[in-house]
Amino acid sequence: MRIAVSAASGRLGHAILRKLIEESGTDALIAIARNPARISIPEMNCRQADYQSIEQMSAALEGVDTLIMISAPVASGGDRLALHRNVIAAAKTARVRRVIYTSVIGNGAEAGTLFEDFANINRSTETDLQQSGLEWVIARNGLYLDLDVLQIRGAAKHDGAYRNNAGNARCGYISIAELATAYAALALSPNTHGQSFNLIGTTYTQNDLVEATNRAFGLRVSYVTVSFADNLERLRSVPFIAARGEAVINMLAGCFQCIEKGVFDVPSDYRQVTGREAFSLAEQMTQLHPPE
Repeated sequence: MRIAVSAASGRLGHAILRKLIEESGTDALIAIARNPARISIPEMNCRQADYQSIEQMSAALEGVDTLIMISAPVASGGDRLALHRNVIAAAKTARVRRVIYTSVIGNGAEAGTLFEDFANINRSTETDLQQSGLEWVIARNGLYLDLDVLQIRGAAKHDGAYRNNAGNARCGYISIAELATAYAALALSPNTHGQSFNLIGTTYTQNDLVEATNRAFGLRVSYVTVSFADNLERLRSVPFIAARGEAVINMLAGCFQCIEKGVFDVPSDYRQVTGREAFSLAEQMTQLHPPE
């Protein structure tokens, strides 16, 4: 069985590739990227393709049985739904048997937030895949623990307070390393066709995250609830977020709106996918690395 990972040059793509290599080696594994030079895994079979081109993707998917289709990033711009539809069309042309799509968690209450359009694109892609005639798996990612911990650590260097508007609401967070474990399990399992999974562990409050980060990294950060407007300005002031552009800033601000509304407080399917519970928050802290 030949497995491909598309849009594989980012952190999630690299993590999934490394986990699949650990589980089954490189012989039947393909990394697809717009710029294959960004795939930093030795001896990896890399193919060049852009989500904008059905023809490129069809060629890159030649001989592939299972595709892990990583959703198009907001930062790259363009019509994300059209890009996803291109990949689905290419998979059909190339006679790929099964597509595993990296979606996002949510309970459907995103309306009125800056995250609404992003969520709608993911849900529309899920529907397109379900109606494609391909075998499909919908994997809904929790929010990246890595990113929020990096912000908390940044707050320690600033004034010692981590601020956002989420309050005491709970949210499904998960590390990229734990996501990679789940995707490798999905890719290598023959029994997941036609199912949707929430890839999270326990849900956490912002205080939970701050306290766990303090313990893991020896910090003394406090959590402070602020207004949505103040949190939006905070996100604009974080250099590695601001560098990704206004669309990413708005999407992340919308995430915090959704957390506040309880949109990401959903049940976990991690054990069903991997055969074990997701690692504890403390254990996941040991897996974190700065994002690209």
